[in-house]
Amino acid sequence: MNADFPTRASLIVTGAGGLLGREILRLAPHARGLGRSQVDITDRAAVEAILTPGAVVLNCAAYTAVDAAETDRDAAFAANATGPAVLAAACTATGARLIHVSTDYVFPGTASTPYEPDDPTGPATVYGQSKLAGERAVLDGCPDAQVVRTAWVYAGVEGDFVATMRRLERERDTVTVVNDQLGSPTSAIDLAAALLELADRPDAPRVLHATNSGTATWFDLAVAVFTELGADPARVLPCDSSAFPRPAPRPPYSVLSPRVWNDAGLTPMRPWRSALTDTLRRLSD
Repeated sequence: MNADFPTRASLIVTGAGGLLGREILRLAPHARGLGRSQVDITDRAAVEAILTPGAVVLNCAAYTAVDAAETDRDAAFAANATGPAVLAAACTATGARLIHVSTDYVFPGTASTPYEPDDPTGPATVYGQSKLAGERAVLDGCPDAQVVRTAWVYAGVEGDFVATMRRLERERDTVTVVNDQLGSPTSAIDLAAALLELADRPDAPRVLHATNSGTATWFDLAVAVFTELGADPARVLPCDSSAFPRPAPRPPYSVLSPRVWNDAGLTPMRPWRSALTDTLRRLSD
């Protein structure tokens, strides 16, 4: 993970109150962080008021309630499609550059080899459909924009999967976790560092994938969390997805290929297990 970040005075982070936005601001305290209460990204005038020529906008704002989106389609599309479209148009009008964070959910989740950025999309959920609409709006509306897809992001606090496993380790004798969904657990701080590096690479490809390397199931990740906490990993029990039916189906396969990212000369992201170790050690300190 590269710790040498630009001292860019015109770095703007939208969605700054979220899991990823907070980590970006922790690594780049010079950036201007804007949460929902500071700017409505669906309001063109409000967005243009915060932009200056040459600014780089890291858009981390999103509607991420995957299950709720199935019955709250309008809210999901407002945040994940309309907002990015407004940001793209405003960046083009003011001479700013946009880096937009997207998701593995734009793919159908039925592959058996890592998804490349130009592979066919086909989201199976309203959340994924809204995020794909946002990607297209960004790429169509801002010639200099870049889209970065990621997956399985955690910081270990406030309700993400790793945070939940930390809590359940304290509260329960055993936990049951699905073992038939495969992805790449991604540290929010590693992803933040990757996005900050990309902020100084306008020449990089327009669509990229950024996750920690390697693959795991949710069961594997839970076992790793218990192990790092010094708990007996046998307390984590595997099951298949049918044990936890959800309104929105989860992708069975969410592995994103790092090839385009690495070929662009951007710093390869480290293995997910090393990133998890560092995250949990930092939290324990």
